[in-house]
Amino acid sequence: MAEIELLENIKEKASKRKKTIVLPESHDERVLRAAEKLVKENVCGVITLGNEEKIRAEAEKLGINLSGVRIIDPAKSEKLSDFANIFYNKRKNKGVTIEQAREIMLKDLFFGAMMVNEGMADGNVAGSTASTGDVLKAAFQCVGMPEGISIVSSFFLMIFPEKVYSFADCAVVPNPDAQQLADIAISTADNHKKLTGEEAYVAMLSFSTKGSATHELIDKVLEATRIAKEKRPDLNIDGELQFDAAVVDSIGKKKAPGSDVAGRANVLVFPDLQAGNIGYKIAQRMGKAEAVGPVVQGLKKPLFDLSRGCSVDDIVNTSAIAALMAD
Repeated sequence: MAEIELLENIKEKASKRKKTIVLPESHDERVLRAAEKLVKENVCGVITLGNEEKIRAEAEKLGINLSGVRIIDPAKSEKLSDFANIFYNKRKNKGVTIEQAREIMLKDLFFGAMMVNEGMADGNVAGSTASTGDVLKAAFQCVGMPEGISIVSSFFLMIFPEKVYSFADCAVVPNPDAQQLADIAISTADNHKKLTGEEAYVAMLSFSTKGSATHELIDKVLEATRIAKEKRPDLNIDGELQFDAAVVDSIGKKKAPGSDVAGRANVLVFPDLQAGNIGYKIAQRMGKAEAVGPVVQGLKKPLFDLSRGCSVDDIVNTSAIAALMAD
């Protein structure tokens, strides 16, 4: 499945779900153009944040049609007081005062995240001008993680002509412990199925296959595999597996006979961020795979981070993914 085919399929599925996505950074021309495109292509409803008069004037100057895009000014919103109280109650044990909560809620990233938390929108896509740290801070403090998931992580859709893989975690968690690695595997398996429609086959990667070597680094992968299987016996998860045993059928049969995952894995869980980041970049640059992401996962609702070098199409595609992953 080629990249264009997969992304068009995601947009088509998202369109049928009629979700609404917040794009907080209205001061960025790329965001306004993405908002126009999302509404025009009927991918999802769009809300952007800021002074409506200024935003519409800027859009008109740029030749952007924002009809159908809802604009909310946090400073004038009737929800500001409610949002401040909600945030205060979430963070008062961290020393946040009600006055500070109100100031924080005036910030676009936080107001957008709180809209998602309160069900006024289904997802949030930001980061075209804000740092990853700021985007994730707003997401974590306003929405948080679901019960049973211990870590916010990420994955990339790696699109080869013959197959689509999900690689995790390649962008967020430097050195997950066994519990966190198990949760990364579970989150990625669920999201791979949501986005591709394929059953997930999850390989917990290492430099050993089924006891071919012993080391404390392998022990972590074995423990993560055990935890993941215990938490989600419905998923196809196996490890420890070397990369070739995970993805090459003949090698999988030889090195891990009897494994349901070996040789057919489409979700590859790397033991740490060094391996994951190196792995996805090798696949992208030398293997000519198209990398879509990173897609943030492990939050209660989809709040996604963009690269500051993102294109209009990147914002559109990420918004479509958010709409498809929303409950």
